[in-house]
Amino acid sequence: MNGSFFSTPTFPQATNNVTNTPPGNFSVEQSFPLEQSLIENILRLNRGKRVKAYVSYPDSNEWRDKIYSGIIQQAGRDHLIISDTSTGNWYLIRMIYLNYVEFDEPINYNPDYSDTFD
Repeated sequence: MNGSFFSTPTFPQATNNVTNTPPGNFSVEQSFPLEQSLIENILRLNRGKRVKAYVSYPDSNEWRDKIYSGIIQQAGRDHLIISDTSTGNWYLIRMIYLNYVEFDEPINYNPDYSDTFD
């Protein structure tokens, strides 16, 4: 259908900035530098500590701003799980809604992060 009127477009070969190899030929370890200060890694380093998680739900009139209190159980790239020992409730909080976290004690912070990846 194209004939010879329009030429077929060509695109430059995309490469991975870490190893300068084509996409798909690199491992997860190469694609995520360990020195990044990601909030999930800081929260993982502080599992078992009591926190207050300040959360905002911009599309909700009923739950506009909320504070969850509890102990950090797990943290992932897109979520935080805390348990409230006084009520027995567990909360799965999406990181997109998390504003900040307040700790009741000094936090562990290790910019190396080599011990945070399971």
